[in-house]
Amino acid sequence: MELHSAVASPTIAVPVSTRFPWFAIRTRAKHEKMAANILANKGFEQYVPLYRKRRRWSDRVVESDQPLFPGYFFCRFDPKKRLPILTTPHVVSIVGFASEPAPVPDEEIEAVQAILRSGLVAEPCSYLREGQPIRVRCGALEGLEGILVKKKSEWRMVVSVTMLHRSLSVEIDREWITPL
Repeated sequence: MELHSAVASPTIAVPVSTRFPWFAIRTRAKHEKMAANILANKGFEQYVPLYRKRRRWSDRVVESDQPLFPGYFFCRFDPKKRLPILTTPHVVSIVGFASEPAPVPDEEIEAVQAILRSGLVAEPCSYLREGQPIRVRCGALEGLEGILVKKKSEWRMVVSVTMLHRSLSVEIDREWITPL
């Protein structure tokens, strides 16, 4: 898979101090690009991170740009004036808590943009956090359960013997595991 990113609207030079935060917008299935384009035409800065996906058909290989986060894209706007966002065709909601939009940190958007610009292969994967229970779904350890930990730059699974109050860890490929 090759990666690709898309920003459907032109970047408008606005001083960083007056820019609104990014918010995640939830859309109808497979309508991320359409909703983002409509908001771009309304003058909103938006970002739809895309990656290039290869699919092998019986007679050929087809490549297409797919949303990195299916059903979501990002938009900058004043959270006090969210009606133009919510009334946009294909927009379901603004991601937030207790009916209030929750901003996405600029650093997280910048990290996504940097990865997609890097030229390295990127693709969606399950959300995993350190300390989360996991199950190995393939390989020699298939079926084992443990706790995900990170040691330096590698991911490891910790398995414990409770009675002895002892544990062991093994390096694990993120592609082999699923969250519990």
